[in-house]
Amino acid sequence: MLNPNNLKDLCKGEVFLNEKMSKHTSYGIGGRVKAYIRPNSKKELKQLITLMTKNKCKVYYLGSGSNLLVNDFNIDAFIITPAKAINTLKIKDNVIYADAGVMLGKIVKESMKNNLTGLESLAGVPGTLGGALMMNAGAWGSEISNYLISVDVIDKNGVYKTLKPEDLKFEYRKSSFNSFDFIISAQFELEKSNPIDIKRKKLIASKGRIKTQPLKFRSAGSVFKNPSPKLPAGFLIDKIGLKGMKCGDAEISTHHANFFINHGKAKASDLARLIKMTRKSIYDNYGIMLELEIKTIGFNHKDLFPYD
Repeated sequence: MLNPNNLKDLCKGEVFLNEKMSKHTSYGIGGRVKAYIRPNSKKELKQLITLMTKNKCKVYYLGSGSNLLVNDFNIDAFIITPAKAINTLKIKDNVIYADAGVMLGKIVKESMKNNLTGLESLAGVPGTLGGALMMNAGAWGSEISNYLISVDVIDKNGVYKTLKPEDLKFEYRKSSFNSFDFIISAQFELEKSNPIDIKRKKLIASKGRIKTQPLKFRSAGSVFKNPSPKLPAGFLIDKIGLKGMKCGDAEISTHHANFFINHGKAKASDLARLIKMTRKSIYDNYGIMLELEIKTIGFNHKDLFPYD
């Protein structure tokens, strides 16, 4: 059994014992975990992963926590994040090399500086590259996987692997990465373009985001995946009259029905109730069981689903 107190002796990076996850999620919600760890190098990351595997520890890999809902109670698990330490970004010609801890916004900004087109519609999408790849982040018809050359990962035994797009299956807000694989870095190939055109595309995406999303409030982005490209989840939630529904200090946004917001004092249980009630209403009326786009930690099936 791994003693969390020994981690500070083993890890030169940052180790926060008995850490509140509310400090590390965009919702500002979440109970305590055994330890929240930021390794200071890829070598140390590999050592941590093999240590966790050897001791059969429950571990979650986390980016910036921007699309995550963590339950209120204490969770018997460790969190490892690449943020801050594993964050190299290089661009040569039209190829981008980026570590998993690099913020997606920075990659978009630097690609635009180099007159590279393809990622500008992702401007304003929060999170790290690692998280963006796991969920195949996208906006305005573009997905990050469209430009992928390769991804480097470490498996649970500390073995490095390089995966090509043909080794992975990307779907709408979904990828086939093994949950035990830690994404280290990735390479992308973009196309050179007119900077005016690139800025125009970014402006369209940014204006659309400002117009349609409740950016002034704490949220985790879209809660549910769209059932189909022509049937947005937000449309269904709005049509059934759930906009503005509240549980505690959590609310289904009146600005965008697929954004569930925290007015400041919401608990994870409040948001879970909204998720469960929304799923029930949509299923009862349309026969569609909405699939979560956000990730969750510390919940069981009955917390989030209205039916078994």
